[in-house]
Amino acid sequence: MSLLACPDEGVTALPVFVPEEIAACVREVRQHAHIVAGPTGRGLGLAMGARPAGDVVGTLPPLYPEWLGGRTFCEAHGVRFPYVAGEMANGIATTRMVTAMARAEMLGFFGAGGLGLPEVERAVHELAGELSGVPNWGVNLIHSPNEPELEYRVAKLLLRHAVPCVSASAYMALTPAVVLCSAAGLNRGADGQIVRRTRLFAKVSRPEVAERFLSPAPPELLRLLVERGELTAEEAALAALVPVAEDITVESDSGGHTDNRPLGALLPRILNLRDELTRRFGYAREVRIGAAGGLGTPEGVASAFALGAAYVVTGSVNQVAVEAGISDDAKAMLADADVADVIMAPSADMFELGVKLQVLRRGTMFASRAGRLYEAYQTHQSLEELPQQLRVKIERDVLRASIDEVWAQTRQFWQQRDPGEITRAENDPKHRMALVFRWYLGSSSRWAITGDTTRRGDYQIWCGPAMGAFNRWTAGSFLADPTHRSVVQIALNLLEGAAVTTRAHQLRTYGLPVPSSAFAFAPRHLA
Repeated sequence: MSLLACPDEGVTALPVFVPEEIAACVREVRQHAHIVAGPTGRGLGLAMGARPAGDVVGTLPPLYPEWLGGRTFCEAHGVRFPYVAGEMANGIATTRMVTAMARAEMLGFFGAGGLGLPEVERAVHELAGELSGVPNWGVNLIHSPNEPELEYRVAKLLLRHAVPCVSASAYMALTPAVVLCSAAGLNRGADGQIVRRTRLFAKVSRPEVAERFLSPAPPELLRLLVERGELTAEEAALAALVPVAEDITVESDSGGHTDNRPLGALLPRILNLRDELTRRFGYAREVRIGAAGGLGTPEGVASAFALGAAYVVTGSVNQVAVEAGISDDAKAMLADADVADVIMAPSADMFELGVKLQVLRRGTMFASRAGRLYEAYQTHQSLEELPQQLRVKIERDVLRASIDEVWAQTRQFWQQRDPGEITRAENDPKHRMALVFRWYLGSSSRWAITGDTTRRGDYQIWCGPAMGAFNRWTAGSFLADPTHRSVVQIALNLLEGAAVTTRAHQLRTYGLPVPSSAFAFAPRHLA
């Protein structure tokens, strides 16, 4: 049955009592489900559609994937489904992916993280033209502690082009850029309610970070933006009455930046924090809390909704979608992954801070090689201080070029992107070493994106355990074929399967002997 099919209330079915037949009925989520007592008074059966004759002891109404999350989320963003395709960096979440999600009445974010301003501007211009007047799309704003000016310029760009949704990720503290996106354009509607021009999402994995986004913007940052002429006094005054973000994505064990925390522990903690801060600040609207990380199967998605998530966000699994901006070679490696084939490795954007991210381990040596570079960075104060034997190993086994050659390429890159980095490197040998090592970390993701098979052993592919779970779920099914893996088909199958899992659990709680097979959903083409 397709997602667009409607329940046939004319269907009349006799109750079934055999486990295999009950499992088949469970999948008809768009039918009324009637729990029927057995003819001898012992045991329960199931009938679908019109109310059957006999002793009906309970009835469940039709269930639709659209209803799994929070209705306020769908209403706020003009979507049909409470589902988001997350912002995989370096443009892996492409404009094509965002457009496909918007047209399927879901939400997608372009992966602007790691890209230069011209690349982001081209993507925003394309999306703004393609989706003019459509509210359900957005672009990522990533925290860039090493490039605060770039972060601020991206924020200004997103506001200038009236991007409807902005997803803030990897933030450890609030910055002028993210507060500007939150506060710019705030005004009061005809009913007196505060209206947002830009809807800000915030990805968090720690309660202390969540609290910053769930609270009003700090007065000192609002004052700074007013002094710069970026905000009006009225916008700043209204920003003091609302949370920085009204959509908080709780990110558990995900690909890329992650704290590897279990969703079952983290999401309830943030939900309780949301309720506490809503009472403290007296918000007129409830902040919506979504879930991300580890969501590669219908059971995972169903569990996120059961925990109270208003929406779900997928990431790792979308990298195998036909619209993903990564090479077929990298997609094939992802398709071979299992749940344990991931590992933590140093991140390029926060290398000096020792921040790590989760990447694919199977088929690539990136994590161990990047770890070797970070160890050298921690131990030594400059490239010149590196012992000759270590320097040779780094050049031969990791960089596959001399340090002088890499510095020349690095210098050319920063000359175009931010010349101030070159000046700083020339005055700080340790920073120069960090930039050289970051060349490898940055290049490794580009090699995976372009499919440079000569550097396959160095591919950096952001990936969480969800990818392995997705592979096991889709094995031998419609979605096992790479050509069928559109981002929309992945989404619809995860949602449809989550509805089936939810219905099976509902019926089990009513005492029906639901077999384990009823919780399984095989992917198929969905309209």
